[in-house]
Amino acid sequence: MLQKLARLILKTCGWEAVGEVPPLDKAVFVAAPHTSNWDGIWLLVYKVALRVDIRFLAKHTLFWWPLGTLLKALGAMPIDRSVAHDTVNQLIETFAAEDHLFLALAPEGTRRWKPYWKTGFYQIAKSANVPIVLAFIDYKNKRLGVGITLPEGQTLAQDLNSIREFYAPFTAAVPKRRGPITFPPEWEFHE
Repeated sequence: MLQKLARLILKTCGWEAVGEVPPLDKAVFVAAPHTSNWDGIWLLVYKVALRVDIRFLAKHTLFWWPLGTLLKALGAMPIDRSVAHDTVNQLIETFAAEDHLFLALAPEGTRRWKPYWKTGFYQIAKSANVPIVLAFIDYKNKRLGVGITLPEGQTLAQDLNSIREFYAPFTAAVPKRRGPITFPPEWEFHE
């Protein structure tokens, strides 16, 4: 019943769900652009409408009753952002322990403009040896869904170029809050 309701919400509001979830056991899904609280709401409606078994992180302060129960049922995992490095290691361990895990992350990390993306999604995917799948929301065309899986064996620069190219045509809810798709200049990935 919840799936039918989610599909009705998408249709009534004029949104088109596109793409297909790739046949993978594990993956990090990049959810972008992320400039509004509505992004998460629409992507949750998409998740329910298409019955995509994907988990996501939510601020630990949201896990009060009854909201916490609902969030967990929808696939939320509580996160305390004050210990970000520990979170990356915990999620790498979670991937190692699970047989099936799709994890959606919003690398913009905030709904404010930032000069770079957070690197956690990349660290987690590369360290856990799982693919990166690009998911999107496009407010101009009212489309949302799953796009490409990044090819294996690319360099960081190649991955970032692929990500930029993929997200270039999509319009954020608040375009002025959308920052560049890049990592901090001093950041390097070490395996």
